Amino acid sequence: MKPIYHRILLKLSGESLEGAQGYGIDPQRVADYAAQIKEIVAAGVEVAIVIGGGNIFRGLQGAAKGFDRVKGDQMGMLATVINSLALSSALEDAGQPAQVFTAINMFPIGEHYSKWHALEAMKQGKVAIMSCGTGSPFFTTDTGSALRGIELECDVMLKGTRVDGIYTADPEKDPTATRFDRISYDEIYSRGLKVMDMTATVMCRDNHLPIHVFNMDTVGNLRRVLAGEPIGTVVY
Repeated sequence: MKPIYHRILLKLSGESLEGAQGYGIDPQRVADYAAQIKEIVAAGVEVAIVIGGGNIFRGLQGAAKGFDRVKGDQMGMLATVINSLALSSALEDAGQPAQVFTAINMFPIGEHYSKWHALEAMKQGKVAIMSCGTGSPFFTTDTGSALRGIELECDVMLKGTRVDGIYTADPEKDPTATRFDRISYDEIYSRGLKVMDMTATVMCRDNHLPIHVFNMDTVGNLRRVLAGEPIGTVVY
């Protein structure tokens, strides 16, 4: 495989780690992800990853139930650290070196995030996993992904989801929904499509970071995207 991208930001949702069990972290799902990621690193791709924390705790939901919003978001940041540690462990078990970075100083759990240290890790063949989102409340991990992708000068943000792209409506609720092969940032806004939060979408648009949405749960899809196969939806 000759990859079409040299450096990528892979965004994974926390819910994707639940796998078939529907809660927490499914070891098999994490192992499947690790194997796919190891494969593309072996092909010469530099990989940075941001994972959400929704399988453990979501700040907005906590705020709706009476938690202070700032504390709720900080709890969500901690959930992303747990997920990042799980993925880094699975990668290392598969023989792929990885390094966890935290937007908030949490030594020795992870190294305090620095663009330069993350780039150096990737150049050494390690997977750089960034946790804690932006490190600030009121920002989602989607925004954290956009920020890290732009900072690290990635060629693309690959948004791994459980559906195979962006549709005119939620395909799990509307059987008539149709998938886009390509769609502009502005059309996402005008159609009110919930691909990621608007802050993240605007950041990607203003900094010319394309987004490729695809189904990460189908084993082999990550390699197919990197090989340039026409799967998923590209946002430009």
